[in-house]
Amino acid sequence: FTVVDRPKQEFYLDVLSQFEVNVQMVLSGKGTAQSDLVELLGLNIHKAVILSVVREDNAPAVIQCLEEKFRKNGKGIAFTVPFSSVIGVNMYQFLSNYSKEDRL
Repeated sequence: FTVVDRPKQEFYLDVLSQFEVNVQMVLSGKGTAQSDLVELLGLNIHKAVILSVVREDNAPAVIQCLEEKFRKNGKGIAFTVPFSSVIGVNMYQFLSNYSKEDRL
C-alpha cells in the first residue's frame, strides 16, 4: 500500500512499475484532519491509495525506493501486507511473475 497526495499518483505508479508489479489499483482517499487545520497548514487532504502486488523478495527494495522518493518529492506512507494464500495455480503464477522460462 502506498498513500500519497493525488497529484503525485502518476509519479508513484511509474516508480512502482519498475519492480515487476503485475497489479496496481488506485483508490481515492481523504485525510482526517479538521478543515480549519487543513486551511491553516495548507495541507492536501485528497489522497491516492495505491494497492500494488509485489513479490516478497522485491518488497524491501520497493520500500527503500519509496522512502528515498518521499524525502525528495514530498511525504507519503508505504507499507506491506503479506498474502497468506492465493487460490489457483494460474493466479499464483501471475501474481509472482512466474513464467515457463523460470523453470529452466
